[in-house]
Amino acid sequence: MSIVVYPARRVLTMNPSQPRATHVAVHDDRILAVGGAEDMPSHARTDDQFADKVILPGFVEGHSHALEGAMWDYLYLGFFPRQDHLGQQWSGLETIAQVQQRLRQHAATLDEGEPLIAWGFDPVYFPGQRLSRRELDEAVADRPLVILHASFHSMTVNSVMLELSGIEQGPRVEGVRLDDQGRPNGELQEMAAMFVVFDAIGNNLFNAVASPQALKRYGDIASACGVTTITDLYNPMTDEAIEAMREATQAADFPVRLVPAMGVLGWSAEEGIARLQRAKTYSHDRLVFGPAKLMTDGSIQGYTARLKWPHYHDGHANGMWNADPAALTELVQAYHQAGLQLHIHTNGDEAVELMLEALTQALTLWPRPDHRHTLQHCQVIDHAQLRRAARLELCLNMFANHIYYWGDIHLERTLGPSRCQRLEPLASARRLGIMTAIHSDAPVTPLGPLFTAWCAVNRTTASGRRLGEQEAVSVEAALEMITLGAAFTLGMDDRVGSLEVGKFADMAVLDQDPLEQPAEALRDIRVHATMLGGRIHQRKASHTG
Repeated sequence: MSIVVYPARRVLTMNPSQPRATHVAVHDDRILAVGGAEDMPSHARTDDQFADKVILPGFVEGHSHALEGAMWDYLYLGFFPRQDHLGQQWSGLETIAQVQQRLRQHAATLDEGEPLIAWGFDPVYFPGQRLSRRELDEAVADRPLVILHASFHSMTVNSVMLELSGIEQGPRVEGVRLDDQGRPNGELQEMAAMFVVFDAIGNNLFNAVASPQALKRYGDIASACGVTTITDLYNPMTDEAIEAMREATQAADFPVRLVPAMGVLGWSAEEGIARLQRAKTYSHDRLVFGPAKLMTDGSIQGYTARLKWPHYHDGHANGMWNADPAALTELVQAYHQAGLQLHIHTNGDEAVELMLEALTQALTLWPRPDHRHTLQHCQVIDHAQLRRAARLELCLNMFANHIYYWGDIHLERTLGPSRCQRLEPLASARRLGIMTAIHSDAPVTPLGPLFTAWCAVNRTTASGRRLGEQEAVSVEAALEMITLGAAFTLGMDDRVGSLEVGKFADMAVLDQDPLEQPAEALRDIRVHATMLGGRIHQRKASHTG
């Protein structure tokens, strides 16, 4: 028998019956024993390499995207500094002139006529400044230029791209923004308008995940942050995408378990349900098919989320639906009736309201215990909606990173002070007994569960303000939400999320104990290594935790 005992300075198990330990015994890919030295099998081999470290269950990132492994093939234009997959630090861009300069420099490296694709730009951080076709034409006028916004719900393109796509001439799909003269200004909001551009350049960026190389890069980035189970929460689920995931996850050195959720809007209900049911037959220990992802509205900071009255604090028009509300309701009912689990994008509280009503109808018509339908983001879900979610036994996965990256914007412009007190209402959700997780939505924000936990605990914006202190949670609660809570939302809490006998030997190994460090230091704790099914993956030196 191959049994290895790993002593540690401390083991935080997330098992309520045995929350602390000092040793873990691993038999092949499973946990055989957890406890003290006296509880370990006498015939086991001891490996002391983690003796001065702290072991936790491997982190579970319940809402991120494999685009995190693909977008670094393109130019980064974000407001915040960011580290790429190779460890290179990219400076943040704080003026339109800086954006234009980086575009010019990159265009000079491309072949003649090759489209320039960039990502990460966030117009909400440039009040009083515009990034329209005019500013893009000043920077790059000799080739198609496409800039995906940080939210991935909008893009801005130059005149060459507008001409190439046919948007300049029309007809106009929903989401094409116009200038004062009624001409397209270059900004395209939500999927219908963005896909016109993808079709024109022959490159659907959301399909970039159909690559074993991008998936391997994604897995490596995740592992470096302590993640052992990760989602791709809007996978196109084409034949190519399925084959890429099967190939990538069958490699012995693939460092994570991958849970893709099929993008529902890409298929009719009948096609999508049949495709997802077939995909489930390909599942194995490191690839778990099953969830479906439904997009309702857009993003609050992009002004495309649907908010209840009084809508946007600064008077901006309300956001957009990604499909007709009646069609969204029908999709909920179809996938629920088929016995599938839904993860539903609901940024604004009006989107939450629509989905609560749809799920109430579905559960009334077809009662189903332990359905685990999960509302995703739900940034400003109100207390009546939380109580209703609890009654429906829904799960919630909240975008805690929003507090840091867009909290100041929400306070001053999009939501105002009152609604910001319930931004990501994690403490209230837990008080109601709702199974709750937190996430990064990478590549919208950087992947890093300890940073996400830091946001949930400290609720501090980029400028240092604290928002909604009554909704702060403890470090222990935040750690549960990036382990067992997230695992529950994926239907995998029987296999991962805690260190218990019989579960997979998936661990995150840290240099410091999160429960002994000041709460403010949670994001600075370094990930030393991960273990997936008993196999150790050392953290690459180029990555930060």
